[in-house]
Amino acid sequence: MSIERIVFAVAGLFVLVSVVLGYYVSPWFLAFTAFVGANLLQSAFTGFCPLATILKRLGKQPGPAF
Repeated sequence: MSIERIVFAVAGLFVLVSVVLGYYVSPWFLAFTAFVGANLLQSAFTGFCPLATILKRLGKQPGPAF
């Protein structure tokens, strides 16, 4: 699995989990959803993604996006 697929999977998982927690536990968990969205937005413009950097150091194969 390439770095970009892992990043997209983790971001999607975080969004889904935080929405469920926001619904069942506390609406404050939706702030985590906003954080993930903001991180995706800034990485689209800057090309910097912290998770992609970590995965590169761990030896994962980069895809065309990262």
